[in-house]
Amino acid sequence: MTPLLAARAITVRYGSLAALDGVDLRIDHGQRHALIGPNGAGKTTLLNVIAGATRPGGGQVWLAGREVTRRGPAVRARRGIGRIHQRPAVWSTLSVTENVQVAALPQALRPGRWRPGAARRAARRTAETLLDRVGLTDLAGRPAGELAHGQRRQLEIAMALAGRPRLLLLDEPAAGLSATEVGRLVDFLRELPRAVAVLLVEHRLDLVYALCDTVTVLRDGRTLAAGSPDEIRGSELVRRAYAEGVA
Repeated sequence: MTPLLAARAITVRYGSLAALDGVDLRIDHGQRHALIGPNGAGKTTLLNVIAGATRPGGGQVWLAGREVTRRGPAVRARRGIGRIHQRPAVWSTLSVTENVQVAALPQALRPGRWRPGAARRAARRTAETLLDRVGLTDLAGRPAGELAHGQRRQLEIAMALAGRPRLLLLDEPAAGLSATEVGRLVDFLRELPRAVAVLLVEHRLDLVYALCDTVTVLRDGRTLAAGSPDEIRGSELVRRAYAEGVA
């Protein structure tokens, strides 16, 4: 079966530094996959390559059987890649609902059917549905800039889902969240339909092991290990790397 995403022999260099050195990654439809490793391992760089924000010096990226290596972020978003960055990125002066509406408009404006009024109504319905799913309905009319950090993270997830992604890229979604907020995040991500695959970069291994089917460990821009959560937990190679303080 054709994978949803195939990144093959990805190499990214900054001068003499190899941020990624021949990394392979496969994401199947509906999979929950985690990237873990130390700072500087290349995790965010790999997300940038997959999202189209960084063009690799070598290798290829395929999405649902179509090569997108030289396609930019906008094209990849239209083809089904959604992304959430390390720091929540919302429009602070717009209301919570308006943020999700803006994110939903490209889907609501179908090609060949330019009906702005109908599109706005459809985008608002999408926003209301998603805000209910992430637990922000009571804050729908509040400016996004007034939200707490965890609430902004919830809002950004709703905005990403408004684009109807097939693959959702999450870069340290638990950063800055309380234990209660992390638990809520795990529950929410578990409930995502399997039509949406997830690629997660995260330092909190409890979240990774609770959520993901497959884990890839990067170290110094290369793949150190890959397997199920149980295999990674039981890997002597990974355990040794952790003991050395490099993963």
